Amino acid sequence: MTTAPTKEAEFKQRFASVLQDLQEAGTRDGETMALIGSLASELAASLKQQSWSGAKSVMTTETYNDLLKTFEAKGNGHHQAGRIKQAYAIQALAVSLIVATQRADQVMAQGEMLLDAIIDRSVAIYRQQTRSNPN
Repeated sequence: MTTAPTKEAEFKQRFASVLQDLQEAGTRDGETMALIGSLASELAASLKQQSWSGAKSVMTTETYNDLLKTFEAKGNGHHQAGRIKQAYAIQALAVSLIVATQRADQVMAQGEMLLDAIIDRSVAIYRQQTRSNPN
């Protein structure tokens, strides 16, 4: 008899998959990266921060919980409507939020830094493009 993986083990697998996808997609899928940059930029600005990682650092527990609920609802809505790239962008940010709770695991902490660097870069590129092309 096999035992089902724990929620932590399932999350680690999902996290690794998202991180690997983003590392590869960053060079291949500009649309998805722009969606991530746009959403993360908007959320960072709402918390008066310049970056996604900065926004995460100032989130209260209430903001964190509300944002995860919003991500779940909107992500599922996008997925059901066939808007896969939008759902994926939300998933990337949700995974980034959740991994912050697992910083005691050195591998997860290092992965969080990599993921947040990718997201922060997508924010910077998105902002640069919107400043240079306001239409």
